[in-house]
Amino acid sequence: METVMTQAIKITKVTQSRVSEVNLENITMGTNFTDHMFICDYENGEWHNPRIEPLALIPTHPAAMALHYGQAIFEGMKATLGKDGRPLLFRPDENAKRLNFSADRMGMPLFPEDLFVEALKKFTALEKNWIPTSTGSALYLRPFMYADEAFIGMRAATSFKFIVMASPAGPFFSRKIKLYAEKKYVRAVNGGTGEAKAAGNYAAAIRPTEYAKAKGYDQVLWLDAQDFEYIQEVGTMNIFFKIDGKFITPDLTGSILSGITRMSVIEFLRSKDFEVIERPITISEIIEASKNGTLEEAFGTGTAVGIAMIEEIGNNDLLIQFPEENPISVMVNDALNAIKLQNEEDTFGWIVEAK
Repeated sequence: METVMTQAIKITKVTQSRVSEVNLENITMGTNFTDHMFICDYENGEWHNPRIEPLALIPTHPAAMALHYGQAIFEGMKATLGKDGRPLLFRPDENAKRLNFSADRMGMPLFPEDLFVEALKKFTALEKNWIPTSTGSALYLRPFMYADEAFIGMRAATSFKFIVMASPAGPFFSRKIKLYAEKKYVRAVNGGTGEAKAAGNYAAAIRPTEYAKAKGYDQVLWLDAQDFEYIQEVGTMNIFFKIDGKFITPDLTGSILSGITRMSVIEFLRSKDFEVIERPITISEIIEASKNGTLEEAFGTGTAVGIAMIEEIGNNDLLIQFPEENPISVMVNDALNAIKLQNEEDTFGWIVEAK
């Protein structure tokens, strides 16, 4: 998608950074935010006035349509520092494409993909000092778009804001996780918004996730809406199973988010001559593989979590435990982290320098 505008990104810097007030080596994602934000406005059918300015509150009319009709989407990305201290982005072009996929599904305007990447590069370069250096840490980037037109009525909005903000983050999970196989609530159905990274998808998942955590689980394993049999994805992750030497992950059937980490793991595993199969997979199949000894590993993939090893899947009448050793999962995790930190050659062309 070509940029429909030629304006340069205007940059207004803070007079004094707050980074010295934050301990970047011990921080939880989403609790502290960097000095600046990128903003671009959509009005009269076009995007205009791209700018980076000090992080601040945004005036919002009570009738802003996002608040009433849910036209809001977002992306999740991470920035790291390379061996020479340069800030790096991981496959930002893929996030740009996915944002526009979500925008199209939600009746929102597409954002110029080259402007998306350029904005992320300039923004991340400016916030370089906020990027943590400890193992497993990164600067979490949150691009998002929402309808800010003041109007009460059921139609697509005509004005929007696209914003990028950031929060330094430590490792999401430092241990294996437990998943609750949900058989009452559903995340998505074919034809719904499950493929889009829409804010409402996550709102609907909050209560079931709270129930799962109250039972001692970390996240929800979502199943299909008809039979509660076909595995879809986990709360903030796609999911992979290693069964009899082969990796299996649910295919993108219309109710599953196309994860950037998922895509990258598939490419990486295939480059190492592992067979990766994208197809429907049932919870019954996982139970059977567990019983006959062919269930070898399982892990989740996502920007926030990276590679999350899975210890067990259960609910009130189900318990699937996974082997203690996760040699391939660990190898994948270490390799992706090494690429992101330039400790291993990026033969895939995934890394983009922010400058």
